[in-house]
Amino acid sequence: MKAAIYREYRGPITVETLPDPVPQPDGVVLRVAANGICRSDWHGWVGHDPDIVLPHVPGHEIAGVVEDVGSEVRRWKTGDRVSVPFIAGCGRCRPCRTGNQQVCDRQFQPGFHGWGGFAERVALRHADLTLAALPDDVGFVDAASLGCRFATSFRAVQAQGRATGGDWVAVHGCGGVGLAAVMIAAALGARVVAVDIRDDALTMARGVGAIEAVNASESADPVQEIRDITGGGAHVSLDALGHRDTCFNSVACLRKRGRHVQVGLMTAEHRHAGIPWDLVIAWELEMVGSHGLQAHEYDRILRMVAAGSVDPAKLVTRTVSLEEGVDVLTGMDNYNVLGVVVIDQFA
Repeated sequence: MKAAIYREYRGPITVETLPDPVPQPDGVVLRVAANGICRSDWHGWVGHDPDIVLPHVPGHEIAGVVEDVGSEVRRWKTGDRVSVPFIAGCGRCRPCRTGNQQVCDRQFQPGFHGWGGFAERVALRHADLTLAALPDDVGFVDAASLGCRFATSFRAVQAQGRATGGDWVAVHGCGGVGLAAVMIAAALGARVVAVDIRDDALTMARGVGAIEAVNASESADPVQEIRDITGGGAHVSLDALGHRDTCFNSVACLRKRGRHVQVGLMTAEHRHAGIPWDLVIAWELEMVGSHGLQAHEYDRILRMVAAGSVDPAKLVTRTVSLEEGVDVLTGMDNYNVLGVVVIDQFA
């Protein structure tokens, strides 16, 4: 198969012909039709994820067609169209038994715990528990971001943030995750304030549901500006980037008894970022993390897609070849990727 592989952190990523994968007894091999390029893949390439074993093929936002099945698989057959939740739960640990496969003790993540979707084919584990059937009217490019960015944002906004109609929701960082959060929060009836340092990202956020926008690089005090817009602070605020400044601002812009959701990965020097603990205590603020979405919850977001209340296609700014996708991934150092870029050309 044709795949993109790197053999050292921050080293060159080369497109090569590699052996075709074979399914584990509990897994399948998927012919990849589309793979989104996510900043989490960049974190892996630069060495922020200790689970990656070199050499490595990145990619975890995958949609495609089942090509081969393992001997223990019962739910799937060759030719099935599927979306791939980026966390495959084992089904046996306590989190899985309580319905929380997104924090499985023995989870498998394609593109991190094994080779991923920057390839014509990918082997996936725990298939009966974790793949999601893809309706015929949802295209592969649209479905690619459902495996991570849309699904992660859905859980962050709806389950962890508990955003409801009329709430003010602030979204800090309008990359793929942030824009998905804007769209989902707006679909739930919330009033969304988008925050970024790029005017083009803020324009895109307005186009998918934000009613207010704050350019944090131009504002004298972005936290106060958000409080002024929302009449006292956001009910729910998300750090969708994963930076000490966006994390701090997301907590600080809340109103009393507001809820902060940490969605963006906090890595390297941002892992132990400071937050305004004085406000957390005095205002009884809530802080929660959000990590993916359980496969059994995918029907809910797929129904929203089918109803047209959320439209992943609006976030796709480019489709590219595998070779072009390598350039997009390695160029993420400067945060200049707008919207969602999807690889859909592998040959």
